[in-house]
Amino acid sequence: MSEEQSEIEALIKQRIAEICAAMGEDASVLDADTLIPASGLIDSAGLLELLAWYEQRFGIDLAPEDITIDNLGTLRQMATFAIARRRARVTTTPTGDH
Repeated sequence: MSEEQSEIEALIKQRIAEICAAMGEDASVLDADTLIPASGLIDSAGLLELLAWYEQRFGIDLAPEDITIDNLGTLRQMATFAIARRRARVTTTPTGDH
């Protein structure tokens, strides 16, 4: 696992812990492969809060088709998706040709 991957996973876990604490839950049991929606730690409002933070923090605009268990279901998947989107944004340069 890359250092970037680890750092992003830690940031996401920290944010989840903050959301959970506000709801009286303890997110310390959450690991990189725990399925977040199925964990019972965060309700639907908490998931929406997490996704809004995720978009803002990582500069990602999530389309409805991006919001899937495969892309955003676990800490590891969320970090991988953020890294891929950031790299795609950096390597994509407009040519001006249409």
